[in-house]
Amino acid sequence: MGERYDEVLTPRALELIATLHRQLDARRRELLEARERRVAELAQGGTLDFLPETERIRTDDSWRVAPPAPGLEDRRVEITGPTDRKMTINALNSGAKAWLADHEDANTPRWDAVVEGQLNLLDAINRTIDFTAENGKTYALKPDDELATIIVRPRGWHLPEKHIQVDGRETSGSLVDFALYVATAGLRQIEKGLGPYFYLPKMESHLEARLWNDAFVIAQDFLGIPRGTIRATVLIETYPAAFEMEEILYELREHSSGLNAGRWDYMFSVIKSFRTRGTDFLLPDRNAVTMTVPFMRAYTELLVRTCHKRGAHAIGGMAAFIPSKDEEVNQAAFEKVRADKTREANDGFDGSWVAHPGMVELCKEVFTSVLGDRPNQLDRTREDVQVSAADLLDVASTPGECTEAGLRNNVSVGIQYLQAWLGGLGAVGIFNLMEDAATAEISRSQVWQWLHNDVTLADTGATVTRELVDRVVEEEIAKLPGDPADYEEAKQTFLEVAVADEYADFLTLPAYERMD
Repeated sequence: MGERYDEVLTPRALELIATLHRQLDARRRELLEARERRVAELAQGGTLDFLPETERIRTDDSWRVAPPAPGLEDRRVEITGPTDRKMTINALNSGAKAWLADHEDANTPRWDAVVEGQLNLLDAINRTIDFTAENGKTYALKPDDELATIIVRPRGWHLPEKHIQVDGRETSGSLVDFALYVATAGLRQIEKGLGPYFYLPKMESHLEARLWNDAFVIAQDFLGIPRGTIRATVLIETYPAAFEMEEILYELREHSSGLNAGRWDYMFSVIKSFRTRGTDFLLPDRNAVTMTVPFMRAYTELLVRTCHKRGAHAIGGMAAFIPSKDEEVNQAAFEKVRADKTREANDGFDGSWVAHPGMVELCKEVFTSVLGDRPNQLDRTREDVQVSAADLLDVASTPGECTEAGLRNNVSVGIQYLQAWLGGLGAVGIFNLMEDAATAEISRSQVWQWLHNDVTLADTGATVTRELVDRVVEEEIAKLPGDPADYEEAKQTFLEVAVADEYADFLTLPAYERMD
């Protein structure tokens, strides 16, 4: 227990964790085993497709999700970031309509971060939060009506919480993050006329969405709040989930606020799902895979169509750029972000994500040019969109090459990110981009995929081998500030998930084992 931890780790919150664990954890573990079976089936030549057993849900045009909740009607720009004290204030003050308060990819699950992030959210809702930087600059909240709506992202179903045990077993990081928020700050959010709102990450099936819906029902009944008070937006950021979007909305329909195109994790999931299937699923350099390549275009078009067909918001992907002091770099990046957000707004998305307060106004301006005074464009049902399973699976048509420059970028980003993550930082500026666990996952997964498919690099003609990867690792570490020995733990963690014979499902799992 640290200072003020009892304000979050209340008897009521802990009892809710125990209740959720005892009722839901066995199902959670079964669903994680189902993920493993699916990967094994894909490795043996299977494929992904729309589910025949749920066709009735897709063909029934009568059902809709709940109408937009208070504070979630207009989502034209959302900012993402971890829940440290400074970021909490800056994100809420940023001018964005909503803030994804991140306990997942932009956070590290160190015990102090898990609890103190919840304390910062509680203080923000109570307006007792402030921050003074080392240079003496002070930060304080604007008036309530100028603040972004808080949407909390808990950890994914796969991540444990080793610091809280029930009946001698580790609990689910997802349920811990959810319960600690909904039983403390979430209740205060209700008193302010809003509700406990969530972003749900890394789900792979509608059955996992059903598990979340059951958690919501249990929590609402436990806390004595009306069903439907909790709302959730689901990140469609795994390849299997792209084939179950309507079913996911259906399972959560009284609690649903829509879907989000989680582009970086989606690319990671494509590699992970078909990593053993050769060149048909081989992606070129990470930075060459834009949102306009065929398989990514199909995914986003289907997401907008699915959401608006059911009255749900469609939220676009991340603009990871961080403004720099180099005006030439800034100008080029702003042009790319503007083009990306313009495409999303014109395609029918209701809003989109940025990673830095400096990008909020650009995103808002682009969406306002399409929306005007309307809060969203749910009326654009995109009936022109027809996306097949083959369209979603068409990775082979992705243009671009695998290069040594791309390999070096993957190695450097992966090691720099892990160095920061093991030290307690989950969102890190690297090469003018905000990197989080999702982009680090792409980096190490590409290295693994290229290595295990004997990829020839277009710019050097070299084949990706273990010896080449080891050499690049040493050379890239040598370019980083400080003593190379300082990066030893990050290096070993990276190699553990990038070159091992067996592919690790998530780099954060072995990294979490190394963390106190």
